[in-house]
Amino acid sequence: MELSGCVQTTLDGRVLLDIEVQPGSSRQGIVGINKWRSKLTVAVKAEAQKGKANEALLHVLAKSLSLTKGDLEIVSGQISRSKRVSVKSITISDLLARLNDALTQQGE
Repeated sequence: MELSGCVQTTLDGRVLLDIEVQPGSSRQGIVGINKWRSKLTVAVKAEAQKGKANEALLHVLAKSLSLTKGDLEIVSGQISRSKRVSVKSITISDLLARLNDALTQQGE
């Protein structure tokens, strides 16, 4: 799977991650990549009501990528399934390695 299509770097050094969220799922975690939309697919058990799915998304990403929730910020798509998340304190190569590890663990 090609991860580099869903990750970008900004001029100020932040890394942006394009995500497609599946709220109300029976499972929770990073489940794959939508290669047609170039987005990382993340399933969360929380329903998309009153920001619960957004909070669950940040929790899942922080746990899966060994980051803190403070390192993550939803910068666009707060009320959409398609989101862009800013990741601080990590290089793009380190993030790609962590994403690969998370996807490999999910597949086991």
